[in-house]
Amino acid sequence: MNPAPSPTAPAVHGLGAPSRWVQRWSHLVQPKGRVLDVACGAGRHSRWFAQRQHAVVAVDRAPEALAALPAGVEAVCADLEGGPWPFLGQTFDAVVVTNYLWRPLFPVLLASLAPGGVLIYETFALGNESVGKPSRPDFLLRPAELLQAFDELETVAYEAGFEASPERFVQRLCAVRPNGQPNGAPARYPLTPLSATPG
Repeated sequence: MNPAPSPTAPAVHGLGAPSRWVQRWSHLVQPKGRVLDVACGAGRHSRWFAQRQHAVVAVDRAPEALAALPAGVEAVCADLEGGPWPFLGQTFDAVVVTNYLWRPLFPVLLASLAPGGVLIYETFALGNESVGKPSRPDFLLRPAELLQAFDELETVAYEAGFEASPERFVQRLCAVRPNGQPNGAPARYPLTPLSATPG
């Protein structure tokens, strides 16, 4: 029988179902591409990509969260806010960030995307202070902030607004680093039909 968790133990995030936004755009990541799951928690998105045969690197500062990751996922314990970037010089075919905001990382995340790499980002936005936490402006995106921060990428999809269940204000971005198209032709990023979006 497992002992009850300590009342002082930190809550581990990332135990639920993958974000529908991440699920919707994960098909843009090249087959078996290398995926970086930033502030992964217990790894709901690491699992999603690992199940689809991607090479997944998951980073978080909480060792108790990393302990929940499935076999085959490379776990990296690092303080993304107080320590050095643990992937200096490395690039990934996808960078995934959800429910996490540390603005000094924006240029680092950009530099971590390989040509053709996909950024999938979703987190809380201003207005969320009216319905719950997080409520500090440091943790809430300003209007159109994701679009501005990653404007050198090609935006595939962007959403901003209020979600009713659970109540929250969010911004969501899916964007791709261009890898060059012949004769200036636009890249073709296939859309997932809304009817096929996981519930």
